[in-house]
Amino acid sequence: MGSQEVSTVDWQGKHVTVAGLGVSGIPAARALHERGALVTVVNDGDDERSRAQAAELEALGVTVRLGDGATLPPSTELVVTAPGWQPDKPLFLAAAEAGVPVWGDVELAWRLRGDDGREPAPWLAVTGTNGKTTTVRMLASILEAAGLRTAAVGNIGVSLLDAVLGETEYDVLAVELSSYQLHWAPSLRAHSAAVLNLAPDHLDWHGSMEAYAADKGRVYEGNTVACVYNAADPATEDLVREADVEEGCRAIGFTLGTPGPSQLGVVDGLLVDRAFVADRQKQAQELAEVADVNPPAPHNVANALAAAALARAFGVEPAAVRDGLRAFRPDAHRIEHVADIGEVAYVDDSKATNTHATEASLAAYDSIVWIAGGLAKGATFDELVTGAAKRLRGVVLMGADRALIHEALTRHAPDVPVVDLDRTDTGAMSEAVVRAAELARPGDTVLLAPACASMDMFTNYNKRGEAFADAVRARADETA
Repeated sequence: MGSQEVSTVDWQGKHVTVAGLGVSGIPAARALHERGALVTVVNDGDDERSRAQAAELEALGVTVRLGDGATLPPSTELVVTAPGWQPDKPLFLAAAEAGVPVWGDVELAWRLRGDDGREPAPWLAVTGTNGKTTTVRMLASILEAAGLRTAAVGNIGVSLLDAVLGETEYDVLAVELSSYQLHWAPSLRAHSAAVLNLAPDHLDWHGSMEAYAADKGRVYEGNTVACVYNAADPATEDLVREADVEEGCRAIGFTLGTPGPSQLGVVDGLLVDRAFVADRQKQAQELAEVADVNPPAPHNVANALAAAALARAFGVEPAAVRDGLRAFRPDAHRIEHVADIGEVAYVDDSKATNTHATEASLAAYDSIVWIAGGLAKGATFDELVTGAAKRLRGVVLMGADRALIHEALTRHAPDVPVVDLDRTDTGAMSEAVVRAAELARPGDTVLLAPACASMDMFTNYNKRGEAFADAVRARADETA
């Protein structure tokens, strides 16, 4: 199926099981019911919130089974699942045994686009272990600067179903896709797509690094114009080689160095394009300055290059790349500068919840007092510490699995002073900032980049970042 072809399904009377209530399950159940499908929603939970959601759907005529997400309802012809449900759940094993296909919310959105007779908007898709949300939002900003009707959708929080079925007619969609979503999206065919990077993540869900990479690589299947890869991460280029794409689709690399033909890169503080120019061997098109990227940390410049590559693949002019990057404002808790106190910068990168994201964050600064720790999720820290050791002025550790980081520091950075806070209460962050300030010298950066999840101490990484910012501001007031 080419990227602009529309899949038509006769939903009338089709028995569809929707797995999971929530941000994807409820819109899926509604959309399918409106099209005449006989919908049964199954859900593991049976709490107050689930019962309220079930009551709304049952009022429409949808059947809901709470507390039983394991059993495949009789007569099921299709299962539509929330992306987070693991592939080895009994429901899916039963579906496979019965020959019943399983789709995710992305697959359903792909199949439903254009079924109202409107021309479906092409998708520019982004996946990778880290940087997806930032890249997609940069891409949407660039597309808007080009005068295109667009939206940042998908795993970013805006439902693809809502975007595809809503009243707004888009020219193009900037789509963030997780490995979970791609696993359940067999017929997705993007206009162009990018895999930003690959590092071990969610291996408990996928079962292996190979399976995780293969699901990420699905984003390239059937691309029509460009498969964008990271020249610094050969695994992403390998996925391009393995993909079955439309004839004429090109492999486009991005690099923080000087670009070769069919690449975007950096020359003398400029983002330049040697891919979408008339003579790739001899020509380079200036797109923007590195200073136009906010913030201009190396990994964020890489995000900007990937976004620019997808925009250029869609025909966007260079000036719109520049204007879109200048207009972009990063989300909170992503290398967010909080304050300067006594010539020391305080930076919140609470979103760095794994080692790969933290590695990029640490690489952005020359001399760092690092605040880290939390739930390790099975991660190891030797490689991270080895790479960052020469940049570390000191380290403040907190959280449930801080000992794992401390052990790696002892092995690979024994001369770096470490403050080990033996506490996991939310007030630990205030002490962490005070102790980090004691270690810091003028010109240093105190960097919250935990390399761990937050749930041992905080509701989510946002709350952790807010606690850090509050503690920094309180210190600024004390020292003013």
